[in-house]
Amino acid sequence: MKSAWELAMEKLDAEDPESGKALTDEKKAELAEIDAKFDAKKAERKIFLEKALSEAAEGGNAEEVVNLQRQIIDETSRLEEERESAKEKARAD
Repeated sequence: MKSAWELAMEKLDAEDPESGKALTDEKKAELAEIDAKFDAKKAERKIFLEKALSEAAEGGNAEEVVNLQRQIIDETSRLEEERESAKEKARAD
């Protein structure tokens, strides 16, 4: 008798048999390169925005602080979405 997990995995494989195929070393390297690229972009933006945030906080500009905090969150999310999109494209190629 199969467990619920095994049945679910079989169902997923039936719906998308490509999803379970192993990645080649070349694909793994490509995915790692994508991760490194987006980690660098994210770090660069975070440093820039956190510096601006610090300056706004020191200046007592509460509205600017809130806007910059929101921008940090938005840009982090956007970069993560771009990363996942790039990785999906790489996996599909």
